[in-house]
Order: sequence, then C-alpha cells, then structure tokens
Amino acid sequence: MNASIIVLLGYISWTLVLLLALAFYRTYLSQSGKFKGLKFQADGSDVPEFGNRLTRAQANCVECFSFIGGVLLLAIATDSTAITNGLAYILLAARLGQSIVHLVSTTNIAIQARFVFFLIQFGIVIYWVLTLFTKFL
Repeated sequence: MNASIIVLLGYISWTLVLLLALAFYRTYLSQSGKFKGLKFQADGSDVPEFGNRLTRAQANCVECFSFIGGVLLLAIATDSTAITNGLAYILLAARLGQSIVHLVSTTNIAIQARFVFFLIQFGIVIYWVLTLFTKFL
C-alpha cells in the first residue's frame, strides 16, 4: 500500500474515532442524567465545553474531507500518487494535531496552533492541486 492510501484510511479512521467518541460522550450525558432528552444540537452548543470541542473537532474533519480526501481519491484514481505520497504523512500528522489541540484547549495559543496545522494541510492540498493540474492540462 502506498502513503496516499494509508493516509486516506488514517483520515477516515480518525474521523470515525472522533464520531464514536462523540456518540459515547452523548450517551454518557444522557444516561447519567447530565443532559435531559436525546436530542443534541449539531454544533455542540448545548453540551459542556469538552463536548462542544469534540463536536467541532469531528465536524471539522468532515468539513475538510471534501478537499483533502477528494484530492487523495483523485490521485489514487488517476494513478498519480507519486504527487501525493511525499507529503501525505505530514498532512495526516497536521490533521491529527489540529484535532488534538482542538480537544485539549481553547486558549489563544491553542487556537493559533490549530490554525497553523490547518494552514499546513491547506498548503499541501493547494500544492497537490496545482501539480495535478499541470499533469493533466
């Protein structure tokens, strides 16, 4: 298996881990009586701070999948993983870093660190897109 495939699987797995953690967290809140009812706000605004951060971290993975997963899938489908393999692990590390910092803290420095991790991912994907354009145009 090449790096692009492993990173795509890692990204999907991380999103699933966050979704499972969110499901367990919400179940715990409901079962313990700390939250009345079974209906939660999609943005996590109705749960304690950690639950809100967990909700946003998982949603952010889903939101970014369109451009990260999309480019990785395009590279895999067009046999262009030579373009994505070199930076794939760095991208996944930045994705994990962004989510973990999101879960741990909301201080100004943490918010700035999350943004740096996002910029790393964004920059890598822009580079990949431009490189794929030059290959196919």
